[in-house]
Amino acid sequence: MLDLLFVAVGVLLLTSGGEALIRGALAAANRLGISPLLSGLLIVGFGTSAPELVVSVEAALSERPDIAIGNVVGSNIGNILLILGLCALITPLAVKPLVLRRDGLTVVAASILFLILVGGDALVRSDAAIFLLVLAAYLIWAYVTERSGEAPSAGLHIAEGEEVTSRPKTTLWIAMAVVLGLALLVAGSQLLLKGAVGIAESFGVSEAVIGLTLVAVGTSLPELSISVIAAFRRHADVAIGNILGSNIFNLLGILGISALLQPLPVHERILQFDQWVMLGTSLILLFFLYTGSRLSRLEGGLLLLGYGVYVGLSFTVFGT
Repeated sequence: MLDLLFVAVGVLLLTSGGEALIRGALAAANRLGISPLLSGLLIVGFGTSAPELVVSVEAALSERPDIAIGNVVGSNIGNILLILGLCALITPLAVKPLVLRRDGLTVVAASILFLILVGGDALVRSDAAIFLLVLAAYLIWAYVTERSGEAPSAGLHIAEGEEVTSRPKTTLWIAMAVVLGLALLVAGSQLLLKGAVGIAESFGVSEAVIGLTLVAVGTSLPELSISVIAAFRRHADVAIGNILGSNIFNLLGILGISALLQPLPVHERILQFDQWVMLGTSLILLFFLYTGSRLSRLEGGLLLLGYGVYVGLSFTVFGT
């Protein structure tokens, strides 16, 4: 019960910290005259992954690589199957293929890159450097094409920033929001990690399983919040674009930073099962989007069913 309490409080702190950090960072960007395009692309698109980043870095430094990697892989799976499945049930997510083609293909490419780099059963610092270089190249490509008007997804990233309201107004409140957000993220990550390890030991399952499911879902709540709000407002591109941006940063940014700080051995079950599920879900999402130009309620239901099957297999067939 104490471990469950640690997890619950940790998730609450992570969610609150992520929200405070995003709102403070957006307000600061506005004061500094940073364009809405860049704010949406970087702060919202990647800022919602702050809980995953802090938890994976904390796990890496604590020499718990199964949670560090499992958190990222599990978040990417849950983002598509759980969050987009839920959003599509709220409202069918119509999307223009051209708007999301770049980010969708980048998610698949990043997943394939992960498969290649973990071929040696570990992510080492040279792998981390590759991840971060690819991320930097993606960000430059995204910003240049959207600023020049070559890509119509600029409006998507501007709209992402507009989804976040109630920002602090004064310099003092902006600074307090950023500092408080960072403090809550650090405290939440420590509590979540402590509770997750305790639960794994109590139930006799591997830390990888807990990282791929419980920790991954807990750290994905900011993505869930932004995407569900966008779905209710009928902003389908924002809901899908937020998930794709988060998945890109999870793989390239979070694993890059974590492996740069501490080489990460990869659990055997991730090599045998989860990395293929992650790649498969990305391909299925692209198939749904490009065949019907939207996610229907039926497809959303199938995604949610797929997540239920995945979690079931995680605690049974692949539970050790």
